[in-house]
Amino acid sequence: MSHIVGKSAYKSLEERLNRFPQGAPPSETLYKILSLLFSEKEAAYVALLPIKPFTIKTASHIWKISEAEAHKILDGLASRAILLDMDHQGVQQYVLPPPMAGFFEFSMMRTRHDLDQKLLAELYYQYLNVEEDFVKQLFLGTQTRLGRVFVQEEVLTKDNEVHILDFERASHIIRQADDIGISTCYCRHKMHHIGKACDAPMDICMTFNSTATSLVKHNHARRVEVSECLELLHQAYENNLVQCGENVREGVTFICNCCGCCCEAMIAAKEFGMLHPVQTTGYIPMVNHDSCSKCGKCLKVCPIGAINFEVQEASKEKKEKSVKIDEEICLGCGVCARSCPHKSILLKRRTQKIITPVNSVHRIVLMAIEKGQLQDLIFDNQAFGSHRAMAAVLSSILKLPPIKQVMASGQMKSVYLEKLIGKAKA
Repeated sequence: MSHIVGKSAYKSLEERLNRFPQGAPPSETLYKILSLLFSEKEAAYVALLPIKPFTIKTASHIWKISEAEAHKILDGLASRAILLDMDHQGVQQYVLPPPMAGFFEFSMMRTRHDLDQKLLAELYYQYLNVEEDFVKQLFLGTQTRLGRVFVQEEVLTKDNEVHILDFERASHIIRQADDIGISTCYCRHKMHHIGKACDAPMDICMTFNSTATSLVKHNHARRVEVSECLELLHQAYENNLVQCGENVREGVTFICNCCGCCCEAMIAAKEFGMLHPVQTTGYIPMVNHDSCSKCGKCLKVCPIGAINFEVQEASKEKKEKSVKIDEEICLGCGVCARSCPHKSILLKRRTQKIITPVNSVHRIVLMAIEKGQLQDLIFDNQAFGSHRAMAAVLSSILKLPPIKQVMASGQMKSVYLEKLIGKAKA
């Protein structure tokens, strides 16, 4: 390892992160962040790891050290939530999550004394909120979005209830989870350290399944039952927070409860609204102008400023104002409908169909194709080296429109993949 540590280990780590669709643009600020989270030796080790889950034996082989040494290093990284560890059919596996949603957030999801969280918060603010290259790549780098908004179920009408799909309900995600963890909101914790936090609840960040299991194991989250998590969801509704979770139908790993002032997704939605940095719900609010009192509460609670008063001339002497919702940027979250004292805002189904990836493999493959990185995803350190893993990737590719299947095959320049697709269609 000495020859790797001798050069810039953090540069090598940055290059490794950018082989994944959710990368991290190089920046002096990024290197400062990485140097706080990783020792130079750890950065050199992690730079060599596969993109997909791996075992102690795999790390030992790559690092050319004993399995006992590799196990110690991996557990140390997992204890600090840099790696996630999980049990897969009785075999211990590890994975390096992307920076977001991943180890950036995990570093601020509890109060810690093993690193300078104030300095880290300042660096995150500089990298995400001032420099913006990372945020633009994260939220706008691919057509397939990382996150999607959940509708506030309490404002749905009986007609909505008939047509809403299970995966569109945050409550369904919670009820179906094998494990649930609750942590400190990374966004508001970060803003707290730079004096910009609001008073929205902090202990309300939700993780699920194997992600929650790993975070709970190492005290970065506390395990809760379904009933408490549903109570926290209701608390989020009452505080006009927007539920933004992983953009998949199955196996959702997180749901954030976002405010408009601190949370990265909502800030991006305000700044780049018409580009839809997060996937909207399948709903759009409609105003009943006959019952609307023009009190302005909906304007105040909209997290991204999508509602305004529109002034029109009723006559030469008189002007009238009415509530106007900008449907081009509206998230369809339902916060406005919940806050309307006269029930003058109702949610209606959008005419445009919202396409949600089936699972994380499907989403990642889509994002990799759109960024021209599918070959990196598949062949990086044999990330998908097994037939079973390749079958999962192939299954996801076959769900794509024909044009994206051609793009996938072209990126990999693989006769093997072309034959697999051909056989699967036969």
